[in-house]
Amino acid sequence: MDLSQILSITGKPGLYKILNQSRGGVVVISLNDGKKMVVGQTQRVSTLSDISIYTLEGDEPLAKIFEKMKEQSGGKEVEVDSKDPDALREYFFRIFPEHDEDRVYPSDIKKMIKWFNLLLEKGLLESTEEEKEEEAKAEKKVEVQEEAPKAEETEEAAEAKAEKKQPKAKSSKKAKEE
Repeated sequence: MDLSQILSITGKPGLYKILNQSRGGVVVISLNDGKKMVVGQTQRVSTLSDISIYTLEGDEPLAKIFEKMKEQSGGKEVEVDSKDPDALREYFFRIFPEHDEDRVYPSDIKKMIKWFNLLLEKGLLESTEEEKEEEAKAEKKVEVQEEAPKAEETEEAAEAKAEKKQPKAKSSKKAKEE
């Protein structure tokens, strides 16, 4: 899923897809109603690939959250009572228990669910062939790294071999006698 072409515009509802760039800004199309518009350089715009969710140890990209939501929902639309903050928190805790509850608000969760359902409806959450190939390569790389000996182990083995090859030093008493 490529979220780098999907925008959230401050003060405008919904999500927008980048069509083209112009001198005055960016030409986008609304994913909600299909209307085209120009977003000026003075408007605050965020690509979904730049948005992340606070965790207890840092942050997590929105794309990974969407992957978890898709996996949990089985590729179907998520239905949660958006007016009940407790229901939103309970759902999001099931999806992503590592999130920071103090900094992720029910309104954020509600917005993510709306975005997820819209992107799912438009078919923009599907993995491309390139992404599938990259994932396969990454998995192979991890397997190779697990099989390869660690650098510390190889250094220790080399030192042990070097010690075995070196003749033992004569004790100081024997050296004086000679």
